[in-house]
Amino acid sequence: MNRVLIGAADGKPQYLLGAMANRHGLVAGATGTGKTVTLQVLAEGFSRLGVPVFSADIKGDLSGISAPGSRNKPVDKRIEAIGITDWAPTGCPTRLWDIFGQSGQTVRTTVADLGPTLLANLLELNDTQSGLMQLAFDYADKQNLPLLDLKDLEAVINWMMGHRKALEADYGNLSTQSLGAILRRVLVLKNEGGEVFFGEPALAIQDLIATEQDQGVINLLDGRQLMMQPRVYTTFLLWLLAELFEQLPERGDQPLPLLVFFFDEAHLLFDSAPPALLEKLEQTVRLIRSKGVGIYFVTQSPSDIPDSVLGQLGNRIQHALRAYTPSDQKAVKAAAQTFRPNPALDTAQVITELGLGEALVSTLDDQGVPSVVEKTLIAPPRSQIGPIDGAAMDALRDDSPLAAKYAEAIDRDSAHERLQARRVEQEKAAEKQPVPEKDASLKRSRRQTPTEAFTKSFLRSLATQISRILVQMLKQMMKPRR
Repeated sequence: MNRVLIGAADGKPQYLLGAMANRHGLVAGATGTGKTVTLQVLAEGFSRLGVPVFSADIKGDLSGISAPGSRNKPVDKRIEAIGITDWAPTGCPTRLWDIFGQSGQTVRTTVADLGPTLLANLLELNDTQSGLMQLAFDYADKQNLPLLDLKDLEAVINWMMGHRKALEADYGNLSTQSLGAILRRVLVLKNEGGEVFFGEPALAIQDLIATEQDQGVINLLDGRQLMMQPRVYTTFLLWLLAELFEQLPERGDQPLPLLVFFFDEAHLLFDSAPPALLEKLEQTVRLIRSKGVGIYFVTQSPSDIPDSVLGQLGNRIQHALRAYTPSDQKAVKAAAQTFRPNPALDTAQVITELGLGEALVSTLDDQGVPSVVEKTLIAPPRSQIGPIDGAAMDALRDDSPLAAKYAEAIDRDSAHERLQARRVEQEKAAEKQPVPEKDASLKRSRRQTPTEAFTKSFLRSLATQISRILVQMLKQMMKPRR
């Protein structure tokens, strides 16, 4: 059947149905309670069903999903408790991606594809500056100036500053202070290494939707260095969701999703995103399921997710939360209220008592109705828990069928080169421009022969001497007579 085994509650298997996987989900729980292992169980379960997966590898320990796991006493005990009869160590086909191009295939997009809204968020622009960014994109589009990388954006902004008066007829007031502030923010992004994200070849969405030997490929984005720049991380994932939504065709209800997308450390997005971006995200989450994409947010508490988005998440896995403070207790109560009640469980109490590898689970049935929450023992992954070693990582990266496609950056003719050529043409045209007749006569009148120069110098000297004599005579006349 098209379903993913999550675990078992009192010996009763708990599944996530493939037909309901695009109704999205949530994996929550305090640090160290097993969220990453649960993510791994879900990811490899989808892979076995032939569904590709995309996930950020925040701590660098998900690469083990590419290698077979191993049996030991704790694993055997859990397998027996859950009643799994077909468990065998198995790795999944895996591709590694890295925005910085070090541990995986380089991930790039163009400035134009990212768009002014996401770029303004990435640069932390205010409303006025964001409006100017919209104008810059509009100007570049109308002038056939491709925006591929950050130097293209800088070139367009600088051109607008230099031709501000001419452009104000079409675009209104263009504040040089605001344009300058945008350039400074671009410089900060470049100094932080963010410019490696922009350029070509841009990531092709279809390269994430792949299968190998009837298994879905698991795409892992290295998030270790990326987490030092949370805006780059969240902006990339938002861009990826937007590209999926725009490029994928409508699929309607299908037995399996086309792609499952895990958004780890989801609180980073909601902590800093402006209202306009949150509204766009909410709309994307609501509509992208019709494209066959399931989105699963991974975070510490359901309260990290806005209610407008939380209401879209039909499949819930809640690991332990701690209730040491009044705010913690409030979060536990809020988490308990997101589940369909089970008369046999005090949900709020159980959340604080869950052990490692245990979770409260509620998934959608075949009619799309949430099941009653159950205390569930999570199944052990069939792949390796923890990262593979460096040599295996290098081999996995180098053996990728996409290694050659994304290895080298391409810097083709774009806004920077075209504006540079336009500036050179303007300078040449200015040099060839004939001097107006009036200006020419003035210039001719300024040219002096040696005789004219001597005469003028002599007359100036004579005038100075006469002035001195007159001053002396005037002083003599003003002296009192005795």
